[in-house]
Amino acid sequence: MILQDILYKVSILSLMGNSNLEVTGLQINSKKIQPGNCFIALEGTNTNGQEYIESAIENGAVAIVCEKIPSLIKDNITYVQVENTAEAAGFMSHNFFNEPSLKLKLIGVTGTNGKTTIVTLLWKLFTALGNKCGLISTVQNQIGEKVIITTHTTPDAITINSLLKQMVDDGCKYVFMECSSHAIHQSRITGLQFNGALFSNITHDHLDYHKTFDEYIKVKKSWFDKLTFTSFAISNADDKRGAMMLQNTNSKKYFYSLKTIADFKGKILDNSLEGLHMMVNDKEIYFRLIGEFNAYNLLAVYGAAICLGVDKDMVLQVLSSLDGAEGRFDYMVSKKEKIKAIIDYAHTPDALLNVLATIKNLKQGNEQVITVVGCGGDRDKTKRSIMAEVACEYSDKVIFTSDNPRNEDPYEILKDMQSGVNAVTKKKVISIADRKEAIKTAVSLAKKDDIVLVAGKGHEKYQEIKGVKYDFDDKMILNDMFELLEK
Repeated sequence: MILQDILYKVSILSLMGNSNLEVTGLQINSKKIQPGNCFIALEGTNTNGQEYIESAIENGAVAIVCEKIPSLIKDNITYVQVENTAEAAGFMSHNFFNEPSLKLKLIGVTGTNGKTTIVTLLWKLFTALGNKCGLISTVQNQIGEKVIITTHTTPDAITINSLLKQMVDDGCKYVFMECSSHAIHQSRITGLQFNGALFSNITHDHLDYHKTFDEYIKVKKSWFDKLTFTSFAISNADDKRGAMMLQNTNSKKYFYSLKTIADFKGKILDNSLEGLHMMVNDKEIYFRLIGEFNAYNLLAVYGAAICLGVDKDMVLQVLSSLDGAEGRFDYMVSKKEKIKAIIDYAHTPDALLNVLATIKNLKQGNEQVITVVGCGGDRDKTKRSIMAEVACEYSDKVIFTSDNPRNEDPYEILKDMQSGVNAVTKKKVISIADRKEAIKTAVSLAKKDDIVLVAGKGHEKYQEIKGVKYDFDDKMILNDMFELLEK
């Protein structure tokens, strides 16, 4: 594609060289440059793309997009100075891949908790209704039934638009996508045209990145502020920021709720390990998903499907048969001792509270709740003591352990967690840095009918330590322990 066409909608400060230049591809990583590519020198949080301009040119880049024109200018290279390289990357990617979001019905979901479950349920629902659908989520990306492994909640702008182009080419009609606060703030979704946007909730998270809770809220809201009148926006009326999220949007506004009047109103009639029995608007329905938090997720999905024109009875009929996303309240029971194990991605105080409160409501007698929980390294440290406090309040026994320690010392993370434990609850707590040993210990402490919650990693199949990802699967370890119990 010609460079000047790729630059459509980009805020250009200056241009040196030929803009009528054929570009073979876009890259934000200088090591991946192929001859004829355009290198976008992203001003990232940890790296500065400006430092890799020379390397990109050596590898064959013919055009450079940057915020500062380098002092050393090379002949036959086109330099484009822009206000914001991240924003430019969004528009350029959308243009280069021939505006794929305009050829699909693209639905985005943001919020602290629930994003993965909502997009996964939407993908399953619309696939079951006979549509070919795309999915961009924390667990995996999918083009129809083809699974593509993912590494970020929301990929970079080039990857997103490349995926959307593949989805268009493959005949997908709908795409359901998680939109994290990082992706919104870093303009990874800039340029995309959304048919619908959903807000689940907002609680304490990512303050290592956003610094303040107000900033975190503003970033989420900024996405809704940019929606057009041709789209719809659905928000959780029971979240205290739910109405604020939509107050400046141009899109059509809808709300869902369990507690107040809303467009999509739910009421829980019964919540057990067999699932949810609910009223949804005027219909009584059973769902396979468990817990109040999933009642909210189901209402969000129901609302989105109605806004997309699906018959409401058909939506409920299909939704009632669906399971949720992997690693979200995954449930298993040992055959002999009937020990229940729940694997959940809960890695924020609110998510952990939701899961443990659900477990408390599901208890039928004097069974113990044994919680295994850790906190990620190189992430928001302020939530560690809060998560520890929540785990202790709602559990009979708690094992603090490693999550993904990344570049931090696991024992320092455990110390941060222990600061949230008071003298009364301290006797409940064991600290075991080795996550496998922690899970094994939890199962060995469990007696007949007890409930073991393993929180924090959910679907993840690795543990990241000092920059290396080692194979690790909470569910597999629990399976192995349950097999030992049967012998």
